[in-house]
Amino acid sequence: MTTQALKVIPLGGLGAIGKNMMVLEYGDAFIVIDTGLMFPDDEMLGIDLVLPDFSYVVENRERLLGIVITHGHEDHVGALPYLLKQADAPVYGTRLTLGLVNAKLGEHGLQGKVSLNEISPAKELRLGPFRMEFLEVSHSIPDGVALGIHTPVGTVVHTGDFKLDQTPIDERPTAMQKFAELGRKGVLLLLSDSTNADTPGFTIPERTVGQRLDSIFALAPGRIIVASFASHIHRIQQVIDTASRHGRSLAIIGRSMVKNVNIACNLGYLTVPEGLMIRPQDIATLPPDRVTVLSTGSQGEPLSALARMAARDHPSVEIMKGDTVIISARPVPGNETSVYRTIDRLFAAGAKVIYDSSAGVHVSGHAATEELKVMLNLVGPKYFMPIHGEHRHLYFHAELARATGIPDERIFLMENGDVLELTPDGAEITGKVQAGMILVDGFAMGDLHDLVLRDRRHLASDGLVMVVITRSAQDGSIVTEPEVIFRGLAHAGEMEDLSEAAKRLVMESLSSEEMAQMGDLGLVKNRVHDVLQKFLRKEAGRRPMILPVIVEV
Repeated sequence: MTTQALKVIPLGGLGAIGKNMMVLEYGDAFIVIDTGLMFPDDEMLGIDLVLPDFSYVVENRERLLGIVITHGHEDHVGALPYLLKQADAPVYGTRLTLGLVNAKLGEHGLQGKVSLNEISPAKELRLGPFRMEFLEVSHSIPDGVALGIHTPVGTVVHTGDFKLDQTPIDERPTAMQKFAELGRKGVLLLLSDSTNADTPGFTIPERTVGQRLDSIFALAPGRIIVASFASHIHRIQQVIDTASRHGRSLAIIGRSMVKNVNIACNLGYLTVPEGLMIRPQDIATLPPDRVTVLSTGSQGEPLSALARMAARDHPSVEIMKGDTVIISARPVPGNETSVYRTIDRLFAAGAKVIYDSSAGVHVSGHAATEELKVMLNLVGPKYFMPIHGEHRHLYFHAELARATGIPDERIFLMENGDVLELTPDGAEITGKVQAGMILVDGFAMGDLHDLVLRDRRHLASDGLVMVVITRSAQDGSIVTEPEVIFRGLAHAGEMEDLSEAAKRLVMESLSSEEMAQMGDLGLVKNRVHDVLQKFLRKEAGRRPMILPVIVEV
């Protein structure tokens, strides 16, 4: 039997941090690895979430064998409910990952409607032509796994997100010996995390954060408020342990933090000493030096618990002099402005804020350059594709691969949608499938980029002018003086003059016999739009969005 080509198709995760999604296809069957989301940047006005364009998966859903999730972070699992609404498939993940997935499915009305299947490094999984083994990896969330995927063409190793922390909080280090074993047997293709490919050296161990927290807790005179990612279970455990050692009670604030702590406790991934936890409403009853608050808001999200505290709008915690606030996270690219705005407000309220990376209150969950080179040497792949990173990260990871001896022609710097085909005879990029972004705006989901965002940017920069014209249905004459409404365009003193001049201009433009007899209201609106746009560009130096409304009576 002739061996067919193995197709490797990234649908997300290349050229950006987030929305990780990979397809492996052989013959008439394929699997999906991760289905993540990305948070919008400042240009995406009003957009809530950014998903990978998974139309290729939906169009071929009858051939989809399953979705394998490497770990429970949003950039790997956040788009799953949206995909499952359009393509029914079993989902595979480790115990904690499935616990987080199940809660997410509940938010979308899918709980109990999706087949969730637990995987572990102790057993293999076979889906059609794919036989998978799972390798422990250390990351900033427990229960992460890498994948060793055995196919008729050869073995593919997908690292997921990882670092080589030798003293992890959960005593579950990256299974380097298993990666080496796969390497000895022969690996066709390595897909490896590139997030820190531009960071030299080794990533600092997570336990150092606990040591730094210990020294801060020992000296803090009042309440301590720690903001972190709600999914960083290892960091949460260190805050719990440090609060307990220093005789402080702990309150959990923020919906996602409360939810994830409950899930992790119920599944045995968090250990909380008896009597440590208090309700947020009980914070005020305790001396300040006996209180720790664990909160969401490390990314400056406007409605998060920490942002509300900084704005003096939180029902349980009001920042006061003597408070110490620890931002135990690094700003996600694009969030810097929001994070520093929150930090400034905290300082203004009298708090001491510890946030800089040099303060030692955060370490990365991703491998730096020396660890990436160790992984490349352990696995010794024939071909290499850097994944999970912006273009510069992929570029630097490719440079590391060349340094470890992989020839340039066997390194594939790809873009989302590219199709890499591997056969016993070689590997090449043979085509492209649809890939890109799906934007989520409230309950709407789709390609809103050109249709909506352009208008929102237009409104934000130049404002809006609405012109209401009452026109006779009989002879097309103007019945009353037009009403001109400005929003976000002129100062109050200028608005009246602009409005009067605009009204006169509209009346003049529509008073001709030709316009009065015109039955096509679309053409009438275009005339009003063009006249006003030219006028306002000259008089106000702006090009606002102009909405003519014509009412016939």
